[in-house]
Amino acid sequence: MSDNFAYNQQEAKIQGLSVQVGELFSDLYQKHGEDSVQSLNALESYKFLRRLLPRENKYDGESRHIGATAAHKATQGM
Repeated sequence: MSDNFAYNQQEAKIQGLSVQVGELFSDLYQKHGEDSVQSLNALESYKFLRRLLPRENKYDGESRHIGATAAHKATQGM
């Protein structure tokens, strides 16, 4: 599977939400720190959304979910 979301609107929406929640986590982390309830809840929401997406290699349970690079950069405030 490629990182192209043009053929699956549902996966594209999930990817967009995961990037937005990643950005929210980054903001909350910077403002409140890593142990705040808000930061931890945003991080868990981000992880739940990412798990809804298929993996880059469907035969390897350890491979990353599609769109992982963009989503991870959002959690780092990039």
